[in-house]
Amino acid sequence: MRAHKTPLILAVTIALSFLCPFAFAGHGGGSAHEAVHIEGGDYVTISGTIIDSHQEPVGEAVITVDMDGHDVAHVETAHNGHYLAQFMVEAGAMETARFDMKVRKASFATRTIHFAGTDFAQKEKHFYVAEEVSLDRVLGPAFWISTVVFILAYVLIAFELLHRTIAAMLGAAMMLCLSYTVGTINPEFRIFSFEAAIGFIDMNVVFLLMGMMIIVGVLKNTGVFQWCAYISYKLAKGKIFVLTIILMIFTAISSAFLDNVTTMLLLTGVAIEIAISCSLNPLHLLIPLVLASNVGGTATLIGDPPNIMIGSYVGLSFMDFVVALALVCVVSMGVMFVYTKLVWGKAYATAQASVANVEEFTAELKEKYKIYDPTLLTYGLIILGFTIFLFLSHGYWHMEVSVAALTGASVLFTVGVITGKVDLLHLIEKDIEWPTLMFFIFLFVLVGAVEEAGLLAVVADWILDLSGGSYLISMTLILWVAAIMSAFVDNIPFTATMLPIVAYLTKVIPGAENTLWWALALGACFGGNGTIIGASANVVTMGIAESKGYKISFIGFMKTAFPYMIISIIIAQVWLMIFKPA
Repeated sequence: MRAHKTPLILAVTIALSFLCPFAFAGHGGGSAHEAVHIEGGDYVTISGTIIDSHQEPVGEAVITVDMDGHDVAHVETAHNGHYLAQFMVEAGAMETARFDMKVRKASFATRTIHFAGTDFAQKEKHFYVAEEVSLDRVLGPAFWISTVVFILAYVLIAFELLHRTIAAMLGAAMMLCLSYTVGTINPEFRIFSFEAAIGFIDMNVVFLLMGMMIIVGVLKNTGVFQWCAYISYKLAKGKIFVLTIILMIFTAISSAFLDNVTTMLLLTGVAIEIAISCSLNPLHLLIPLVLASNVGGTATLIGDPPNIMIGSYVGLSFMDFVVALALVCVVSMGVMFVYTKLVWGKAYATAQASVANVEEFTAELKEKYKIYDPTLLTYGLIILGFTIFLFLSHGYWHMEVSVAALTGASVLFTVGVITGKVDLLHLIEKDIEWPTLMFFIFLFVLVGAVEEAGLLAVVADWILDLSGGSYLISMTLILWVAAIMSAFVDNIPFTATMLPIVAYLTKVIPGAENTLWWALALGACFGGNGTIIGASANVVTMGIAESKGYKISFIGFMKTAFPYMIISIIIAQVWLMIFKPA
């Protein structure tokens, strides 16, 4: 069947041809067949778009054009699937000419389109045709190689057999190396190019995280987070359960605006000291705090890495997340307070009875946890307030959230260095978590490889078939699969894998709109509470606790945290069914 001719592409092609009649455009750095000038000959242009079965553009597809058995053009498609092939033929040859356009790419079935010279539109000595070609996926060598490497990298990350940054780097390097070695010998083994790999890296996510790390790195030099812990104890008046609730609220709010990993890095040490002073097992305080950090971080675009990735991928604003998710997070926090009382209530009562003199201990905390640089704190809060304003209004400015974060970070960093209150090298070396940023970069490349090879398309089709095109079933599948998977593997790589899958489902399932994205966000973030490795905040918090001599096993954490994770996902399910946030 002839592919659809696109009038718009044809019109654009005509315009481009007059400007550059011998342009053999690959649009994406692809090779081009050398133009052969024929005196008095005719110009021929073939253009269009290559798409897959999901109507997504196919980049780096190789297109060769034969005329009556002779090779006349050789181009590659751009990342947006567009191609433009131009060549010259003998005058009058078009009347009887036959053209074969062959489209090839690894993991796709090769397709050949046939043209007759009479199929071309003509304007003076120029002949044009526009062709949109759809390619079918096949499970070829590139598919299986990328899938195996991806799964192996996932296993290394999930079971912490290697540091996750090294595992992601190894997987990404293997994908590229195989593409350029074996893939050069046999194109069926080529997964993607270096240029395509770089294109998969979402620098909006990387720069947002970097900006927030710098802001927090400056603010922690003021002692403000430790001071907040002291104020929490003072407000609780020695009542351990009340103290836990206050700290949980503070943790949730901080996680919504600073990100949950950073919040727990700053609060864990202080929480351990307070717990020890109250004769309370620090784990009985830290587990509720880390649960609260994951729930609180779910409420905003910048609170949890999965949200950052979803927002950047889809183009959702800070306020989109707040409107859709903040209230369900508040409800989940309320249920968490009750759950905390039921699970750790007796331990809190015992600890409270052990505090001999509340006033004396409060005075001790006041002396220990002071704000020791109020000037820097004042600058920091003003700049942080402006940064949050940019987060809230970035949709109006058409500004990426990373721009807001980098603006606040650069100004605050400059103020700290100029005033001599911040050590430049210390902040760059210690407070910016370079392994985390590198992990994101290599993870994007890793996921981009399996997306290019077709694994994610296969998974998306499986979910679509299983749901039967039903919004309710697909939403439920995404929510619960995300939750269970995120409980047992880090929710960051899982979210990165699911992004293109959910993007496809939102297009083909009626009524899905943004709701499937909220299902993914709630599943990935709430699901991270299920086990000790489910979220980065869990790993960081329990790692610090273990270094202080308070270790909890995988099963021990799961016994207390997993039931609440199930409860929170049920709340999310009901929320999405009733309110269906747009």
